[in-house]
Amino acid sequence: MESYYLFSNGELKRKDNVVRLTAPDGKFKDLKVEMTREIFLFGEVSLNTKCLNYIGQLGIPVHIFNYYGFYSGSYYPRESNVSGELLVAQVTHYADEKRRHDIAVQFVESASFNILRNLRYYRQREKDVDEAMSEIKSLRKKIAKTADIQELMGIEGNIRKVYYQAWQAIINQEIDFEKRVKRPPDNMINTLISYVNSLVYSSCLTEIYKTQLNPAISYLHSAGERRFSLCLDIAEVFKPLIADRLIFSMLNKNIITEKDFEREANFCYMKKEARQKILQAYDLRMKETVKHRDLGRSVSYRHLMRLECYKLIKHLMNDKEYEGFKIWW
Repeated sequence: MESYYLFSNGELKRKDNVVRLTAPDGKFKDLKVEMTREIFLFGEVSLNTKCLNYIGQLGIPVHIFNYYGFYSGSYYPRESNVSGELLVAQVTHYADEKRRHDIAVQFVESASFNILRNLRYYRQREKDVDEAMSEIKSLRKKIAKTADIQELMGIEGNIRKVYYQAWQAIINQEIDFEKRVKRPPDNMINTLISYVNSLVYSSCLTEIYKTQLNPAISYLHSAGERRFSLCLDIAEVFKPLIADRLIFSMLNKNIITEKDFEREANFCYMKKEARQKILQAYDLRMKETVKHRDLGRSVSYRHLMRLECYKLIKHLMNDKEYEGFKIWW
């Protein structure tokens, strides 16, 4: 299965049994729908209901990004994998504060463990991250002792704050990065984080769609209206492995530099060529494989996300207690 990243402007429509993107100059690209996992739209693309119906029938999510490369939203086809029993279990675990907290703790435990693995990797390369590691280890001891989700989110936020402060030591380029700013990102690092994290969120949503989980019911993040918050939960676990490592690699190899960004009055955005370079690297990273220690076979980073969904389902159905993904290599 392939993910399609479409940067051209034009019209996306059904043509017989394919989906065709036709550019204003008449050139077109046919998508092999039977081999399409998801579609990312970065250009100005118009679609008609006939096309959306066809994409929906095939169960292909479409993720939409605006002119500046920031994530706008997703077209999520009608659920075909539905389970009333699992939905009830999801809601029951969300409504029960202790059960919800137990799951949320696992997300934060795993995410912070994976953050420490990143820092350990750079400490071995003589980067000065000892103080950050020590602070994060201290904060991690408080995770299981938190009384509620709000306190847990506070610990998670503090861990991220310490982690981001260590990026000055990890990244070889001169960077202006003191804190995380999201809306809108105000410098190159915040822009990079927003962009790559949105790719991870989108991929998590695609993998959730392949299971019977409802993406609107989450545990660490609040299950608010009009958002798929479960992909935010699962993405927390994978951002250190996929997003952060990708950013470190591209900056330290000078594949992305300050020249790849443009500034407006109060925000910073990436040029189109830079976004394409990152997408290529992201796609390759998602296809990377590791030998799974329990399954005894190689699995891709993307499939690790799906396995996380299955582990959560087992927990919700009282089959096996959920333990979040932790980097083991």
